[in-house]
Amino acid sequence: MKARLTAFALAILGLASLRAQFDALPNIPDAAQRIWAMAAFFTILTNALLTAHLLAITNRWQISAVRAASLLLSIVMVGLIYHGLLSDLWAPTGLGWWADQGLHSAMPLGYAAWWLAFAPKDLQLQDLPKALLWPLLYLVYALIRGVKTGFWPYPFLNADTLGWPHLALNCAALVLAFSLVFVLIWAVARWRYSAKPS
Repeated sequence: MKARLTAFALAILGLASLRAQFDALPNIPDAAQRIWAMAAFFTILTNALLTAHLLAITNRWQISAVRAASLLLSIVMVGLIYHGLLSDLWAPTGLGWWADQGLHSAMPLGYAAWWLAFAPKDLQLQDLPKALLWPLLYLVYALIRGVKTGFWPYPFLNADTLGWPHLALNCAALVLAFSLVFVLIWAVARWRYSAKPS
């Protein structure tokens, strides 16, 4: 019951943060165009994906250890990359500030706490390719979208300013960073799983 209730609370936070971000784009009057603009970002898509899973958990769906850890990897990287590389590039105010805090801080921290307390922990290192599937799919999507539209959602993925060789190095660095964080998640999962009473 606690797992479902806290998942529901996190889902509400996710929905509220996504809606706040939607409402914080007054310069785009058309709703469909706002959604399309938001859908360029790993942050938005990952938060939406996580929120959908949390709602399913609230409805008694049993999440697997691999799925739970994969979501943790992506949402934790949302927070780490934003606060490590991007937060100084802009200064949102008002509703945008609340959306920013919800999507980049509260959801990563909240889901990490939920994962530690409630998620299944029978994770294997061999699960790394599965955990990388969503980030890699997004990367392909972002690059294709950037080529087609000329809009690059993140400075480190901007082929127009960086050039493709530099961009390829950035992509490799991202894959490495995601992989290292997954290894850390696996280590924590192994420790928690082994510490679970038999």
